[in-house]
Order: sequence, then C-alpha cells, then structure tokens
Amino acid sequence: MATNGKKEDQMSSSDKPSKTLHPAYSVTNVQSMIRTLDGTKVTYTSWVKLFRLHVVAYQVLDHIDETPPPAETNPEFQSWKEPDALVLQWILSTISDNLLPRVIDNTTTTRHAWLKLENIYLRNKKARAGVLETKFCNQTLAACSSLDNYCEQLKDLAYQLEDVDHLVTEERLVLQLVRGLPAEFDTTASLINANDADWDLARSMLEDEVIRQEARQKTSQSVLVATTPQ
Repeated sequence: MATNGKKEDQMSSSDKPSKTLHPAYSVTNVQSMIRTLDGTKVTYTSWVKLFRLHVVAYQVLDHIDETPPPAETNPEFQSWKEPDALVLQWILSTISDNLLPRVIDNTTTTRHAWLKLENIYLRNKKARAGVLETKFCNQTLAACSSLDNYCEQLKDLAYQLEDVDHLVTEERLVLQLVRGLPAEFDTTASLINANDADWDLARSMLEDEVIRQEARQKTSQSVLVATTPQ
C-alpha cells in the first residue's frame, strides 16, 4: 500500500502543469526585428515605433510605459525584475555604439534607459529643428553621389525633423526634391509639378529620366568615337 501511495504521489507530481514561459524569453535575435538606432538611417521616431510594436507583441509594454514597478518587498518583484532586465538588453542591443555609453551608464531599469534616450533626442527641440531645417532646405542633387543618395538624404532629414515635432508633409518633401534638381531635370520637374506627383511617383519619374540621360550620353560618346578620324 505504501508503494502504491508513493507511485500516486509521483504521478500527481508529474501531472502538475509546468510554469508557462513568458513570451519575451522566446526572442533569440532582437536585431532582426528592431533596426539599430543611430539617429540618421534609423531615426529615434522610427526606432520607437518598431520597439513599441515589439514589446506589445511580447507582452512587456509595461516595462517602457508609465506603469510603476512592484515594490522590492512585493513577492512579484522578482518575476518583474527578470523580464525587465531582458527588455533592457533589447534596448542596449539595438542602439548604436556611440549611444551605448550614454545610455548604459548608471542605468538600472528599462524605463530608465527609455527616458534617457527620450532626453537625448527630444531635448533642445527648437535648436535641433533649426539646424535640420537648414540642411533640408539646402539639400541638392549636385551635393549627393547619386539620385538614390539624394532621395535618401531628404527622407532621413524628414524623419529627423519628425523626431523634433516638425513634420514634413509628403507634398513638401516632393517640392524640396524638385527644388534641388539641376537644370537638366527641368522638364521632368515640370511634369512632376503638373501631375501633382506623390513621393513614389516623383522618384520613379526621376529614375526614368536618369536612365534616359545616361542612354543619351552613351549614344553621344559612341557617335563621337565613330566620327573621330583614326
């Protein structure tokens, strides 16, 4: 009878449901989901949007929002502290090497790191906005290595302006795109304005024009070579 009792105890113990693992622990490569924040290619606003989507999906939004943590004397503190350290690792793993020393110093919680980044990017908004506005308005195709680079520079500056509460509308973005073009793009620029083109259409029209200009240049060079006396 005692043996049977022991078997029953073993069975009941094995039948007990195991503790459910928090969804956050299933993340193995956070960099594949959240791009590295560097302030230019990936702006603060873009990074925040990606990070918020990630923490909502893995049920840890309360670690970056204003939800207060449990007191250290609370029995739930330990179960809060471990995922908080994990989310803090996500932040530190998705910011640039230049930002890392500024954020990691004396940082103890995810919320602390979150507020540090917010302070870095959103303080002195007016002064930063003035500098970015000047760069945006003075950007030209001639100053860039290619049309793609020109478009990327304008987009990056628009995103950085959004970070400091200066939203660049698509209409204004297209206007600046056209304004910074050299004279050889005058015809295409007029067509963009006449068709009230959005960003994607305007960029596509310019890409087609670049292809036409390159083709004409190759044809002219071929003709020149053919007609040059040997």
